[in-house]
Amino acid sequence: MLITSRAFVEISVIIILLLTAGLTAVIFMKYQKNHGLHLLYWGLGLLVFVISVFLELLMAAGIFSRFLIDLYLFLVAILVDFLAMGSFALFGNKKYLNYYYLYTGLASIFLLITLIIYPVGKIIIHHIVFGPLPLMVVVSSSFVSFPAAFFIILIAALSYKKSRNIKLLSIIAGVIVVSIAGTLYIAAIPVFLYYAEFIGILLLWIGFK
Repeated sequence: MLITSRAFVEISVIIILLLTAGLTAVIFMKYQKNHGLHLLYWGLGLLVFVISVFLELLMAAGIFSRFLIDLYLFLVAILVDFLAMGSFALFGNKKYLNYYYLYTGLASIFLLITLIIYPVGKIIIHHIVFGPLPLMVVVSSSFVSFPAAFFIILIAALSYKKSRNIKLLSIIAGVIVVSIAGTLYIAAIPVFLYYAEFIGILLLWIGFK
């Protein structure tokens, strides 16, 4: 396992936080101009991402508790939901979007209940969230994030096939990378979390510029 220094983690998180906050502001300004529902959901997803990255910064500084860890795990799951809802809204089928509202609402409640019932414990290693989670938390997180990631990729392929828009392709790629970034704290090399977050935000900036 790669050991990451506190300075590296803190600098990486600060850069990602500033890039994400700036992009979130840009997306909300675009939403105010054309009121695209997909922009609203992508903006909300990135706002949740800003909060989760801020929690990463707190944990890198040694400030954490069970509540903050549970909140972080919940946020990195539901941010994928918001990004998926943005993809559904971009696709333009309200019927499918309404079905997804119902599914993701139930899945998010399931995740919240498992986080309350099954204590995660101290999983901050080398200044980042890293370590095994209770099985039921893994299961409930999977119910939230895996279907969302699947629909993001599926709708991405369909949307690009329809429009052949290169910027849209960059946005979609960024959404996909950001969506999987929150799961990388359990990877063999945890520093991948920050690489994924950074690359995802850069791809989104390229798409939205």
